[in-house]
Amino acid sequence: MTRHRRLPLLVPLLLLAAACAPAREGVSAVSPLTRVAAADRQTAPDLAGSSLDGKRVSLADYRGKVVVLNVWASWCGPCRAEAPELSRAQQALAARGVQVFGVDTDARQDKGRAFQDEHHLVYPSLHDAGSRKLVRLPRGYMPQALPYTLFIDRDGKIAAKYVSPMTEAEVRTVVRPLLTE
Repeated sequence: MTRHRRLPLLVPLLLLAAACAPAREGVSAVSPLTRVAAADRQTAPDLAGSSLDGKRVSLADYRGKVVVLNVWASWCGPCRAEAPELSRAQQALAARGVQVFGVDTDARQDKGRAFQDEHHLVYPSLHDAGSRKLVRLPRGYMPQALPYTLFIDRDGKIAAKYVSPMTEAEVRTVVRPLLTE
């Protein structure tokens, strides 16, 4: 292919790359966080089944706590970077009534278990091959990309969603108002 024929293909790729580039200081970007007003919150379904440790785990077990529901997969690079941050958040916020609850979407449970061991996760993760349990989430809350995090208030209702990797500080910022409700 000649240089002139490649140019029309290169321009859309460059535009796409620019649109996906991380925001720089002073440049406005779309926030990955969407908060839901208390009156508009929908009840989260009870996601239950086998944990990566082979124990029974259920989202309903954490009713009364603020739950950080994080959807991940072992092959997801941003999930790998985020995992230690979520473990730190769990350790720092557990005494305040916060519970991180993972949902591993790997096809094979052994892949998720290896990820859990490698990253020393201190929170439970439900194994959900093919996202069969996640399809029960209310409309507008099904993950479109990973990692994906929902924040569930003490009443079991979805209070926020975050569509990007999170840091411990970002988890703290999102849960702070939920802890005072």
